[in-house]
Order: sequence, then C-alpha cells, then structure tokens
Amino acid sequence: MALPDLIEIVPLEKPVRAEITVPGSKSITNRALILAALADGEVTLTGALWSEDTQVMVEALKVLDFEVKVEADEAEFCNRTITVKGQGGKIPKAGTAEKPLELFVGNAGTAARFLAAMVCLGNGVYRLSGVPRMHERPQAALFQALRELGYRVDATNDKLPATIFGRSSRGNEAHSEKESQSLLTSAATNEGLRSCTVSIEESSQFVSALLLSARYGRWNVKVAGDDVDEAPYVAMTEKLVEVFPWSGGKFQIEPDASSGSYFWATGVMMNGWIKFESRFDLPVEVSKWPDCELQIDAEFPMMIPIWGVQNPALISRHTHLGDSIMTAIVITPLVDHPIEFSDLGRLRVQECERVFALRTELTKCGAKVIEEGDTLTVYPSKLHGAEIETYNDHRMAMCFAILGLKVPGIKLKNPSCVKKTFPNFFQKLAAAPPNGLGVEIRDGHTGRKLEMAELFAD
Repeated sequence: MALPDLIEIVPLEKPVRAEITVPGSKSITNRALILAALADGEVTLTGALWSEDTQVMVEALKVLDFEVKVEADEAEFCNRTITVKGQGGKIPKAGTAEKPLELFVGNAGTAARFLAAMVCLGNGVYRLSGVPRMHERPQAALFQALRELGYRVDATNDKLPATIFGRSSRGNEAHSEKESQSLLTSAATNEGLRSCTVSIEESSQFVSALLLSARYGRWNVKVAGDDVDEAPYVAMTEKLVEVFPWSGGKFQIEPDASSGSYFWATGVMMNGWIKFESRFDLPVEVSKWPDCELQIDAEFPMMIPIWGVQNPALISRHTHLGDSIMTAIVITPLVDHPIEFSDLGRLRVQECERVFALRTELTKCGAKVIEEGDTLTVYPSKLHGAEIETYNDHRMAMCFAILGLKVPGIKLKNPSCVKKTFPNFFQKLAAAPPNGLGVEIRDGHTGRKLEMAELFAD
C-alpha cells in the first residue's frame, strides 16, 4: 500500500519519551560501497542504509560486474548487511566509445560524483545519467579535475549526462596484482602520481569522489577553498579511507546523524525548550548515537539546548551543522528569539533549491524569514497550518513533518520522497512509544487515519 500524495500530521497532545533507531548514514554507506568495491578482498558492511540513493549505488556496482550480496538487518528494517567482493582497484566491466556502459544515478549526488571518478579506473567508456534534477546539479569542478588528471569527459555544460573514458583513453594502464599493492606506498609518498586541484565551493563531494579512488588512480588531490581542513564531509572521507579494511573484513556503518536530528528536535520542541544539560537528559533519544568524528550532524543534540536558551546570533552550515541545519531552521520560529543561519550556499544546489524552499514554505506557515545572500534570519512567529510543497526533497518532507507535531494543519505533498534516505520515517513517527512517537498521520484528502503498512515510502 502506497503513501497518499498528500498526508496530514496530527500534533502530539503531550511530550513523549522514546528511544528511536534510525537507518545508517547515506554519506558513509555510499562512500563505503565505493571503498569496498576497490578493496583487495571481500568486505562486509553492517548497518548499511537501504534507501533509494544506496540502492542506486548498489545497482551501479552490479552493472559494473562487482559481486554484491544484500541481506536483511534484524536491528533496523531500512538497513542491510552488504557484502562486496573487492577487485583491488580494477573495474570488471566497461563499454566502448560506440556503446558506453550505461550507469543510472537517479538523483543521488554521491552516486553521480563517486562513480564518475571511480570509472576512470576502468579500461573502457561509461555514460552516467540521472533524473532531470540530477542533470541540473553542478559537476564542473569534478569533471575539470578529471581532465586535469588526463581523462576524457564529454558533458554538455559540464553536467550530466556525461560520457567518461577510463584508463584506456590515456593508454592502457592496467596494472598487475603486485603493482596494485605498490599503490599504497606510492599514494603515501606522492611518488609517480598525477596531480589535480579541485574546489569545495559548490560541493565537497567533488573532493570526496577523487579521494575515494585516489590510491588506485595514482592521484594526488589538492583541495582549494577556504578552511579546507575544516570541511566536514572531506574530513569524513579522509577518515574512512584511513580506517577502511582495504584487505577485506567488516566495517560498521554509523546511524545517520542528519536523520536523527528530527527526533532530537522533537524532544526539545515538545518540552517547551526546557534547558537540558546534555543530550542524555533529552526525552527523545536516538539509539547508538555516533560521536562527532565522522558526521558533523552528530553535534545536533548538543546544540539544540544551547540555541534554545542562550540566544546565539549565528549558526553556520560550515562550522556548526551540516544538512541538519534545515531541521534547526524549520523549528526556529517556535524559539523566543531570532537566529541567523549562515553559509547556506550549498543548500541551493542539492535535491532542490533549499534556501528558497525553506523560506517559501515557512512563510506559508506564517513565519517571518528574511533571506540575505546565503543567510536566512528566522524570527519568533505565530504559525498556522499549510500545504507544504516538498520539492521532491526528502529533507524538506521530514523537517516539516516534525513541525507538524507542534503546529496543527501541516499537510505534506509527495511525502514518499523520504524514500531517498529514510523510507520508514513516517512509520517511526507513528509507532507507539518507546520505539516511536505515537503520531497520528492522516490521508490529506479524506482525513482517514493511515495504517502502519500505508506509511512506508517505496
């Protein structure tokens, strides 16, 4: 049974206590899938997210002829245990100039960027394409870096669809098993490596794509841009490359911190912004919460009690939060002081133009939101219900669903877009405490209460 195209979130009448499990991190899962395919041995990924974006990546690896086994995860319905037989930096299958091997990436930015770099290791030609929105998203910095490394990339306006010529376009550089092992040494010393420079201004995924395949591509990747050492998603990639079991083994995927932000926010929002000393005092908790080493959004529960009480003037997407800054923005009208959210430029080039979308939909609900450059200033406001356009953006849908737990009359268009990263999100809302929040969700057209089986996004 499919989700209706319009649903209504019924506000909670009182605070709840709950401990929620959330699926694995999309960012870590798709990085780990690339690393597992490149590893020299079989790698088993536990706690891996199973959603639209990660399924796109798994299907692409299968098209490339990697052996991938997917098994259920008893602890979390939307996770899987995924085993990949690594090929030591080799790509098993390729196409030709006349008939490139087709790889479909949907609207998955990580899949599009990571695969674009990875297929350069192959001895053949590949064509990457996606949905119309993916064909609008920026790729130029990555494509230019690949050309700097000597690869041929044919792409109109440097966007998808793109045809990428692998090693064979530079002469056959296929290496032996012995040579593959030597890449670990050469990558560490920069000996015999080709160099490129790539900017993180539009997306850190460009840098991450190159770093994931760098050791087998013999690439020395130089990063351009301000505060590059602080770029959280680049740091995530560097750490994963460092700790990954390159010779085979097991790797545990952390829960997705961005997805966890909705539940931490619920606990504070429903308790009237009471000052909590630490996340362990919050009434709604996310199980197995990661530390802040890999995911910047792991900081979210530590920041909510602070911004709700101490009136910080500014919250930055560069230094404070990643995608969970959207959660913070949406519930800020309920706080008793204005807050500025800065450095939001990257939100403009993701699944939708998120800065515009956030301002538009919050304004529709009665919020006062001022947009200046890449900063949104959100003021205390008396909110009311509205039909929320989700722009086929999973995070827009989930953010405004949480607002609906407090504000009556919030209806979401196209709620099934949450399948991108969190297919059972609405089931988590509806499940009885302590494993859910006990939220009633209705068909937005008829007012009928939806059953649990109808709340899964597929």
